[in-house]
Order: sequence, then C-alpha cells, then structure tokens
Amino acid sequence: MKSSLELKKELIEAGREAVQELIKVAKEKIIANGQDLLTSDLAADRLKNAAAAKKLAINDAFEILSKIDSEEEILNSSIDSDKGKPGGFAERRAK
Repeated sequence: MKSSLELKKELIEAGREAVQELIKVAKEKIIANGQDLLTSDLAADRLKNAAAAKKLAINDAFEILSKIDSEEEILNSSIDSDKGKPGGFAERRAK
C-alpha cells in the first residue's frame, strides 16, 4: 500500500493534468470557423453558455493550482522539518 506522501504526490500530479485540460477548454474558440451562430435564435444563449463554461474552467484551474501550491508547501515543510529530528522512537522520547 502506498504511503500518504506518495498518494499526495500522485494527487498533485493529477491536479496538474486536470489544470492542463482546463486550459485547453479555456483556449477553445467560442465560435468555430464556419459557424454562423449570429443568425440563430439561440445565438445569445449559446454564446452566454460558452462564455460561462470558459469562466468556470478558468476559475477551477486557479482553484486547483492554489490548492496544489498550498499542499506542496505543506509537504515541503514537513519533509524539511523531519530532516532535523532525531531518528527513532527512543530518541524522540528521551527529552
């Protein structure tokens, strides 16, 4: 079974991959070449929904990135703090 540290590292990597996918969604054009949405009765609704989807993708990406940054900071600080501590149970209890 994987340790919590390994699982957190995998989650961070999965989060980065999710952000890449959200970036792809955000970069997609709302109106593809050759589409004439402006003549349609549903043009305004389609444009509004597409813009809302892009906004949601961008906001989700930033939220994921901020969570990744905070988790990496926690992981790095716990790794750094563990380096200065004595090794085993007896050493920790000998204070």
